[in-house]
Amino acid sequence: MQLRLRTKLTLVMTGLVLLVVAASSGVFLAQLLEQVLYQTDKQTSDLAQNTFQQVKGALAEARERGWRPEANSAADMTDYVRYCLQSSDGLRAHLASASQTPIIYDVSVTTGDGLILISTHESSEGKYILRRDPLSQLVQRNFLHQVNVLRRSPREYDQLFPFLVNNEPFQIHVIMSTALLLNEISPSLRTSGTIVLVSLVISTLLAAVVSRATLAPLQDISAQLDRISAGQYDAPSPETKGLAGSGDELGLVSRKITQVGQQLRGVHEIFSTMRENMNSVMAGLEDGLLLFTRDSRAVMISPAAEKFLGAPAGHFLGRRVTEIFPPGHPLHDALHIESDELREVAAETELLTSEGPKRVSVSVQAIQEDGERMGALVTLRDLDSLESINTQLQVSERLAALGRITAGVAHEVKNPLNSMRLWLENLKESLPPERDSASQQAVQVLDKEIDRLDAW
Repeated sequence: MQLRLRTKLTLVMTGLVLLVVAASSGVFLAQLLEQVLYQTDKQTSDLAQNTFQQVKGALAEARERGWRPEANSAADMTDYVRYCLQSSDGLRAHLASASQTPIIYDVSVTTGDGLILISTHESSEGKYILRRDPLSQLVQRNFLHQVNVLRRSPREYDQLFPFLVNNEPFQIHVIMSTALLLNEISPSLRTSGTIVLVSLVISTLLAAVVSRATLAPLQDISAQLDRISAGQYDAPSPETKGLAGSGDELGLVSRKITQVGQQLRGVHEIFSTMRENMNSVMAGLEDGLLLFTRDSRAVMISPAAEKFLGAPAGHFLGRRVTEIFPPGHPLHDALHIESDELREVAAETELLTSEGPKRVSVSVQAIQEDGERMGALVTLRDLDSLESINTQLQVSERLAALGRITAGVAHEVKNPLNSMRLWLENLKESLPPERDSASQQAVQVLDKEIDRLDAW
């Protein structure tokens, strides 16, 4: 489906805004995630520090009460620390408070090999803690990896804080859940998505308005071109006048189109005059002329060619030479047509026309410009009519010669008649005035005969 220019411009502008918004959203999300993970790392680290202080307080309180391990073995030390921690109300209250933190999944104190001594989940006490990736590993990874972790199934990361009691290793584990972290940042993500959606809607509306205002002058230019193509080469409409009066690029284009329209009007008038003259010339030709383009399509056919083609000239305009002279047509073989190509040739053939069979002379003349073939001109000539015309010309020449001889004889005869008339007038004056004399009658007869010869 072909899109309109206005739609394309709107889509392009919306796409650019979408690209900018997407890039801005990506930067915002990266900064947000970096900030959240940094705060999470700091928060879990602070929570581990605070838990350690509570553990130290619980052990100090036990020493004040006089509690001591039964022996210095690792098992006795583990039982002693477990009992001290589980007996500390302050540590219990601290762990209960830590469990209310939105992103914290669990806080536990374990031995060096992972045995849970005390935890926010009391059901897990006495069990071994699961191994989890350290939180620092997630914080140090790139943005794409962090996003991939958040969008997959929930995972837990561990903030580890080791410490020693009587040279025995113990650990504090602060477990963070990605599901809880995602719930924490979801409001910010929803706000960002809403802003992106609203920005896209507003940008689409603004793009439609801007594209409409930008392309409005093009509609006036299109209307101006339509008027020129319809033959209206005069002054532009008021809308186009206002556009042409502006100093921007569209105004310059409108002024140039007006100039082109004026030039086309002059060219159209010249072409019309030339076409009329050519039609007048071709109407007086007895030979049939067919002009073909480079691809052997007829672009001009003289009226005289109709008697050879047997149909009006307009019926063949735009057709190929093989359509005008198909295989089997007498002129097809005479023209030596091969693959719609006309070659220079001169031949005679017999053609059946509406006036009967005629002998026709066929010739093809190639039209070239700068050595390149531009087309071909086919000439059809009626040889029978040409011979008849030659015979008529010969008769006309003989009659003209006879006329010239007759005019010469008449000239030579009139000169003596003038002399005879002069002498006859002298004779009339010398004769006696008798009317009925034989001399008078003879003179009158001579006078009448001279008048008759002179009138001839």
